[in-house]
Amino acid sequence: SPRVRVRVSPRVCASARVLTSASPSVTCTSLTLPLFLCPPTLLLCLLISVQSQNLVTDNVSVVEGDVATISCRVKNNDDSVIQLLNPNRQTIYFKDLRPLKDSRFQLVNFSDNELRVSLSNVSLSDEGRYVCQLYTDPPQEAYADITVLVPPDNPIMKSREDIVSEGNETEITCIATGSKPASTIRWMKGDKELQGKSEVQHTYDRMFTVISRLMLTVTREDDGIPVVCIVDHPAVKDLQAQKFLEVQYKPEVKIVVEFPEGLTREGENLELTCQAKGKPQPQQINWVKVDDDVPSHAVITGTDLLIENLNKSYNGTYRCVASNSVGESYDDYILYVYDSRAGEGTSPSVDHAVIGGVVAVVVFAMLCLLIVLGRYFARHKGTYFTHEAKGADDAADADTAIINAEGGHNNSDEKKEYYI
Repeated sequence: SPRVRVRVSPRVCASARVLTSASPSVTCTSLTLPLFLCPPTLLLCLLISVQSQNLVTDNVSVVEGDVATISCRVKNNDDSVIQLLNPNRQTIYFKDLRPLKDSRFQLVNFSDNELRVSLSNVSLSDEGRYVCQLYTDPPQEAYADITVLVPPDNPIMKSREDIVSEGNETEITCIATGSKPASTIRWMKGDKELQGKSEVQHTYDRMFTVISRLMLTVTREDDGIPVVCIVDHPAVKDLQAQKFLEVQYKPEVKIVVEFPEGLTREGENLELTCQAKGKPQPQQINWVKVDDDVPSHAVITGTDLLIENLNKSYNGTYRCVASNSVGESYDDYILYVYDSRAGEGTSPSVDHAVIGGVVAVVVFAMLCLLIVLGRYFARHKGTYFTHEAKGADDAADADTAIINAEGGHNNSDEKKEYYI
């Protein structure tokens, strides 16, 4: 009798064995059925026909306002009709025809194996599950989820204080509104990344607002440094805002000697200048003498201190004090008045160096001389004379010399010898 032969997968083949166990013509790679069996087993025949076609599609992520493309693809199509449905199960395209009256949908490609459709100017209301349907009985379906990304608005930065005094803590806030999904906020101070605390708020229509707070203790080195709030989101890049820190700090004070350049000697003049820098700039600068009064004839003009005709009674510590709204600072100068002839020709440091050098050379020369003399006397071999047997040079031997010596043998104990 006539037979129908279709190629099936192992899973379908296993199902077919159960339903057609009486037929010896079922194999694993193909299913051969007698034609007269098809009407009673029409469901099985249709199941085999559907499973032999593979319908696939892909999920789509698109930024609001951009274009989304949906592709319905079929492998081994047997001329079945492909159609695309929206999340409300309304037909967007049936083959190459568009029943839906929405001109934002446009046909990109249609063939036996693909139906590709574009959706322009995507809005949040377009988000949902779209259906690729292969028009068989029953229909075969595949699903494409469209996710709409909504970028946040430009971030807004706020600070608790516009101007901060050094050593104090301030709070800076960064707000990124109206995004989907929620944004992530990072902080940078100069080239250093800092850690803030973020709070996510869910607003209307699946939108999110993110608020991040940064607590920062400032120093004078932070003045003019930018603090940057960086917003990370899959729909946008390089979205950030920045604020430059404005820090107040107490003055930095330094005393500079304008005159004289070297030693301060009796009878000469002394001129000092007080350099003070702060934020705000110090408005008040005072000269004082620690534990005493400034000499009565000293002249103070603004930041300058002038003392004429120095003498040793002016010795002491002179202090310049500068202040602003943050605080006050000072620097000290120790005055020591030398005799009028002190340090002539060279500075004290040069005199000490010369004296030290001369002493070192003299000590080294004396040590060398002592070493040479010691070695000389250790190796020197000399002769010496005594008063023994004096006048007995002509004696034949020593005994005769002693006998013939002046004073006789009896006086030999009184003889002395000298070593030179």
